[in-house]
Amino acid sequence: MKRAAIKLLAIGLAVLLGSFVMLPQSVWAEETEEAVTEERNAASTSISISPVSKILQLLPNTIYDDVFVITNNGSGTLEFETYASPYSYSYSETDDEYKLGFSTQNNYTQITRWITFKDTEGNYKERARYKVPAGESIEVSYRIKTPASIPNGGQYAVLFARTISSDAAGSGIRTEASPGLVVYGRSNGETIVESEIRNLSIGQTLERGEDKKTTVSLINAAAKIKNNGNVDFTAQGELKVENLFGQTLYRTTGTRGLVSVIPETELTISDVWEETPYFGFFRTTWTVTAAGKTETISKLIMILPIPILVAVILLLTFIIIWIIILVRKRKERRSRFMI
Repeated sequence: MKRAAIKLLAIGLAVLLGSFVMLPQSVWAEETEEAVTEERNAASTSISISPVSKILQLLPNTIYDDVFVITNNGSGTLEFETYASPYSYSYSETDDEYKLGFSTQNNYTQITRWITFKDTEGNYKERARYKVPAGESIEVSYRIKTPASIPNGGQYAVLFARTISSDAAGSGIRTEASPGLVVYGRSNGETIVESEIRNLSIGQTLERGEDKKTTVSLINAAAKIKNNGNVDFTAQGELKVENLFGQTLYRTTGTRGLVSVIPETELTISDVWEETPYFGFFRTTWTVTAAGKTETISKLIMILPIPILVAVILLLTFIIIWIIILVRKRKERRSRFMI
């Protein structure tokens, strides 16, 4: 019986240590529609675009006319140029991930060749220049003229407005910003919506605290979403954290964990509990939904500060050693009594 008790204690210690020691896991978040690229965010206080996205149903041999608004939030007159670029992702072998780019042409970015902009003289061109005074807005007209035959599925482009000069009467600092409107086009042909959800994981990320001296452990979750179809779809992950009594401590809300996945792309979706406590035992659930499919995983996570973890390990080790010594002494007493 005593040997069995010792084995049970040893097993319990191993399980407990396995719960305590969590390896940090690297997690990254992909950009959403509202943040097309770092280029788009640069000098955002100087120039902005509205709307940030447009969804169109495309028909062959058809003309679509629309406008977007450029606002100068700076202190001087700005001149900017409009043009269309492909909206696509390319795979990076170095980083083992897909990265957003605006130069790769494929079957889903042909729409960039169908887009022109109305200049100040009323002519439609591939590139057009405009000026907007400080604190004012201007409407930019653009046209999408589809050919007689268009591919089935989605067509994706970004309409950029890149600043090319700044007024000397302003700050005197030359800035360049490129806010962009993402165009999501769909043809009237056969559309295939097919998603693949894989590599769901829940773990912890070690990060520096606000004082830059302490290390904090943040509960996070991640998954990969692949688009095997020919049209875009949205995917979202929901991270739910509960205590042992079933009380919800954190739940993904709003657009957190939301990505738009275009064809021939695999993106990572993730979320993190930024206010993870320093100590606790939590039930975590990670649910990912994409194009009608849903995958869910759950995990129990124990978070302990390193000093407490070391103290617990030492205490458990002392208890086990004490039990072993106690058992040996009792055996010695019994052997003496029998003699």
